[in-house]
Amino acid sequence: MGTITARKRKDGTVGYTAQIRIKRDGQVVHSESQTFDRRPAAMLWLKRRESELATPGALDKLKAPDPTLAEVIDRYLGESRRHYGKTKVQVLRTIQASELGAIRSSELQSPHIVSFAQNLRVQPQTVANYLSHLAAVFSVARPAWGYPLDKQAIDDARTVAKRIGLISNARTRNRRPTLEELDRLMDHYTVMQAKRSDAIPMTDIIRFAIFSTRRLDEITRITWEDLDRVNLEVVVRDMKNPGEKIGNDVRCTLTPEAMALIEKQPTRSGRIFPFNSDSISTSFTRACALLGIEDLHFHDLRHEGVSRLFELGWTIPQVACVSGHRTWASLKRYTHIRQSGDKYADWRWNPLRKSLVDQRGKDLPS
Repeated sequence: MGTITARKRKDGTVGYTAQIRIKRDGQVVHSESQTFDRRPAAMLWLKRRESELATPGALDKLKAPDPTLAEVIDRYLGESRRHYGKTKVQVLRTIQASELGAIRSSELQSPHIVSFAQNLRVQPQTVANYLSHLAAVFSVARPAWGYPLDKQAIDDARTVAKRIGLISNARTRNRRPTLEELDRLMDHYTVMQAKRSDAIPMTDIIRFAIFSTRRLDEITRITWEDLDRVNLEVVVRDMKNPGEKIGNDVRCTLTPEAMALIEKQPTRSGRIFPFNSDSISTSFTRACALLGIEDLHFHDLRHEGVSRLFELGWTIPQVACVSGHRTWASLKRYTHIRQSGDKYADWRWNPLRKSLVDQRGKDLPS
């Protein structure tokens, strides 16, 4: 089945080309060759390949499609009926554009993935996210499309990455804004909104994030049609959760403060806060930098809101009805608090507090 041919090269050395040709019914169905500097090496390769190709089903595997990882990712993103978040899509596109994306499915092994992870200039918890999103592609490629991506390769790579410290679990973030920081933000945005009538009502959105415990994307998605004034509830569409997002609609309780902020909005149909979440996030980040407020993220307002409910003495089930947490275990970290009572009771920006007059004789907004 195989032959070895000696050929003299231009530099005078001799190369030994081992060639395999397989025929079926007089037709060549498979051919491959490789050249070596020594005849024994060519013989060894020839015997090994002949043995491998003699295995039942070996030729069928050779006929199977063998796309690059980049091509597999394209199909994964293109054919899925699920909506992937911006972060996951961005991560997979980054992998596509890397050297890892150019490797054929059959050739991709765990050392390639570990090397890719080592070259990422991000935090260990972010590396973990990269490998997690990549693992989702591996889990689909072979059973769905017959691509020779070895799931064991990504499993081994994640094990190695964890053992050598390339990946780690995300750190629990406990940053909460102080009332003084919130006052500075509110005063800043009050001036901005007074200058521009079309400005995003950040004073309302910041307060709503705290009193409703909603994520930013959820705030900009909730609608008047999903509002239940009688029962102080709102349906949050496509709420984020580890397993699924699209179709995960959750009915959440609204605190009286959150309801008061909703009723304050000028529209009465469509989205209650009809603004772009990216614009809100950018504005908040810039304002914090301008005011010298360090390490405060918009998402910290949700953490603040959940912590406040526990400080009010609410139980885990009661808080879960507001926050939308699917499992109570994820709320346990909020229960170990020392403060009790409502620090916002006398806050001048509390939407339930009656309008007061400050020292300059101006009404403070409710």
